[in-house]
Amino acid sequence: MDRRVLAVLAACFGTVFISYAIRYGYGIFPPEMIPALGISKTGAGMIFSSYFIAYTVLSPILGLMGDRYDARVIISLFAAILGIGTFLMAYSSSVLEASLYFALAGIGASACWAPVVALAQRWSSDKRRGATLAFIDAGSALGAICSGAAVPLLVKAYGWEAGWMSLGSLGLLVAIINYTVIRNRPIERSSQVPSNPEQPTIEPFKKIYAKLLRDTRFWLIGSAYLLISFSAIIPFTFISTHAVEELAFSYTTAASLITVIGISALAGKLLLGPLSDRVGRIRIMMLCTLLTALGCLGIAYAPGSLILFVSTAVFGIGEGAIWTMYAAAASDYFSKKLAGSIIGLWTVFLGIGSLLSPIIAGWLADTTDTLQWSFLLGVAAATVSLILLLPIWRQSTNPQSVP
Repeated sequence: MDRRVLAVLAACFGTVFISYAIRYGYGIFPPEMIPALGISKTGAGMIFSSYFIAYTVLSPILGLMGDRYDARVIISLFAAILGIGTFLMAYSSSVLEASLYFALAGIGASACWAPVVALAQRWSSDKRRGATLAFIDAGSALGAICSGAAVPLLVKAYGWEAGWMSLGSLGLLVAIINYTVIRNRPIERSSQVPSNPEQPTIEPFKKIYAKLLRDTRFWLIGSAYLLISFSAIIPFTFISTHAVEELAFSYTTAASLITVIGISALAGKLLLGPLSDRVGRIRIMMLCTLLTALGCLGIAYAPGSLILFVSTAVFGIGEGAIWTMYAAAASDYFSKKLAGSIIGLWTVFLGIGSLLSPIIAGWLADTTDTLQWSFLLGVAAATVSLILLLPIWRQSTNPQSVP
């Protein structure tokens, strides 16, 4: 693998790293921000949802743009917007202000997944797609690990504002690196290039959408994506708050649960991603969904630290690998040259689940005075997601791509 390939894939990794460090790092802040801003759990959920509203609206547009236009400029520019929005979170004084700033971060994050994984697939061979995407997606796990380890120390020493400033500054640094090293497509010049160059798709948007929207598999996978995202966001939003308020953990120990998710997610990505190249994507998708459900169930009923940490690790393994599987499935079941467009459209499903999840889970916790029911709601959502994948699994012996 030549240096240019490594540089592009490293930039993709770094973009995913900071995007998910910010997204998953949000759950570290509510135990400190809730009393500081005088807000409810529903309000904390609304702030997180504002991120996903912007993310959901723009992701399909950015996915299409990444297939058609200069991915280098798009990814670099939106990484900078992500950093600016995150930095401004330090100046929040109300739910409204925090929601507006985090929505700006969501706008930036909308180009930090679909265009990134589509770019990575252009620079990887078909035989190594699962392994390559597992490497790129490992950035999300490491982002969670680093947020869980470093941000609580900054928050305890300098306040929650310093935590947001640090994450925002890293986002701006990644944007500069991206513009320096990213190139859009491999140049056909030697056998070292891992995949044949492809020209950007110029097929009309309406024709692309019409093909996909007529395919039952697109809707089944997209609906399953919505529900698994709904389930996965609940622990990321409220597990630290649950540990502090209901299990009497210290803030530092509770925040370390995000690190546990990150470490186990990294293990899941690196193990299950390459395994999916051999046993089939859909089987690993179903396994990940089952692990996510079991993890949420264990978190809901954990009587103490041991079971809580084990359940968190089980959740992390499943949640960690699932996103790679959906990204790779776009090329497996549809078209590699339209991967960014497909992933972008599926991200609408993910975004709907993700923006509804914090608000509904927070409202349920405020209403019942416990987060247990919120985690059980996550179990239910993951279970239905698993059921929706069953028809795909039955047809998985000979998947065919849509031309």
